[in-house]
Amino acid sequence: MIAYLRDVVLAPPATHERGHAIFVDSARAWLGDAPCGIGSMSALTLRMRALLGDALRHDAAGIILAHSHPSGHCRPSGCDIAATRRLAEVARALDIALIDHLIFTPQSVYSMRAGGLL
Repeated sequence: MIAYLRDVVLAPPATHERGHAIFVDSARAWLGDAPCGIGSMSALTLRMRALLGDALRHDAAGIILAHSHPSGHCRPSGCDIAATRRLAEVARALDIALIDHLIFTPQSVYSMRAGGLL
């Protein structure tokens, strides 16, 4: 799944941030995926309502979220952290787990879960 997300969010043209989500069941089996935002070189507008609507349509138990940082800086911004925490909170109220939020650059990947931010 990580390789797939990397390919999707870093697909050319990689001049702007791009978001994508994978929806999984309680065994973490793939149910589907969808784009969840597009932005500028340095910011992404996450369409939370649409993302959670897609998760509910798939009857997902979990979401793995990813987005690109074309700048090459792999660490999450303050806005990334705030939006991720808000999404996790709203998803939890719907009995959906935000499993991870991955940030990709062409050279690396950052896991907000492994980084202690989720």
